[in-house]
Parts: sequence; C-alpha cells; structure tokens
Amino acid sequence: MAFSSRLLSKSRQLYGSQVFSQQQCAIPVRYFAKEAARPVLKGDEMLKNIFLEVKKKFETAMSVLRKEKITIDPDDPAAVSQYAKVMKTVREKAGLFSESQRIMYTIETRTEGIPDARTYLLTLKEIRIKRGLTDDLGAEAMMFDALEKVENEIKIPLMRSDKKGMSLLMAEFDKINQKLGIRKEDLPKYEEQLEQKIAKAQLEELKKDALEAMETQKKREEFKDEQMVDVKSLDIRNFM
Repeated sequence: MAFSSRLLSKSRQLYGSQVFSQQQCAIPVRYFAKEAARPVLKGDEMLKNIFLEVKKKFETAMSVLRKEKITIDPDDPAAVSQYAKVMKTVREKAGLFSESQRIMYTIETRTEGIPDARTYLLTLKEIRIKRGLTDDLGAEAMMFDALEKVENEIKIPLMRSDKKGMSLLMAEFDKINQKLGIRKEDLPKYEEQLEQKIAKAQLEELKKDALEAMETQKKREEFKDEQMVDVKSLDIRNFM
C-alpha cells in the first residue's frame, strides 16, 4: 500500500522547469476543465461528501493500478512511457488533474479578479517560485520587459480591461514566443514532455524506496540467506 500511495502523491514538485516556462509564455494561456461550483453544505454533510469523493477516487485509482504491470526502471524509456500511460489512465478514470492542468487551474483561480497586468505577472512569478520552478528560458524577464515597454507607450499602468493596451502586450508576447520557438499549437507536446519528466522522477523515487525496503528486509534474520531480486523485475501490483 505504501508504494500505491506514493504513485498518487509524488508528482506535485517533480516536473521540468523548461516546460512550465513554455506553457507560461504561450499567452493567452489555455485553461483546463475545473471543478463545477459546489452547493453550500453544512459542516458534517460537507465532510461526509468530501470523504466519499476522495474514497471513490482512491478506489478507482487502485482498480487501475492493480491491473497494470509497472517496471521500476527510470533509465528505460519504454518503462517510463508505460508508467506515464498508466498514470494518465488513473487520472482520467479517477477525475484527477494532470500537473499541467493543476498549474493552469492554479493560475486561473489565483489571478481571477486581478485588475492590472503587472500584478497578474507578479502573481505568475509567485506561483512559479512557490512550486520550486526555475525560469531557464528567461521568459519571465522578457514578459516584464514587454509590459514596461507597453506602459511607457500608453503612459499609464496597463489594466487588463484596456483592450487596446492588452492587444499591444499580446503582440509583444507573440514576439517573445516566436523568439523562444514556442507555438500555442505545440502545447499538447509540451504537456506530454512534462508528464514524461514526472514519470521518470517518480520511478526514480520508487526505485530508491524499493531498494531501501529490500535492504531493510535483508538485515532481518529470517531473510538473511535469501537472494534479493532485481528491483527492475518487481511487479508493483505485489505491493498493493
């Protein structure tokens, strides 16, 4: 069960900073499906519904993982791709966000109601920092430079309701995207790359955990004379 729990909880900080920069810079960002508005409920009823929903999602995820064979080999591209495919199936059946969707949903909810462009960009920067992401492409600095250019041109702070000013800013962002070789139509490819990076990082952690567990078991008297199996041959279904 420890392994299966890790499969569902280890992805939040394990993704490539370059892909996030690519998605962040592709303005306007593409938003993903978010949870429907929930009715206002009293405390006990709300907690009960939350528990039942989480329980249902967990059981759905486990039902998928019990059927799939996962090879714990982060150095094998085929194993990484298979693991990523399995986790995608888990998310789709259990109604969970992918990391790309989680990032976009966070941006959408955190920036809703922000009136000016500068605060919007500062909020994006805050989200990036809190998630431990670096801006290897330098896109963030370019976006602030673009905003500075537009605000110098219009002589006032740029408000998001200013259609003409925002059009100027979007044109500058398009130039940045072109300079960095980023195309909006390539977003699905970037998302796939992101999920592959997550899959590899998760398998690395699972391999580390499996090796530590086997070393601990090896020290126990009753297992002293047994030969340890190759971690790559482990079927993760045996741990559920």
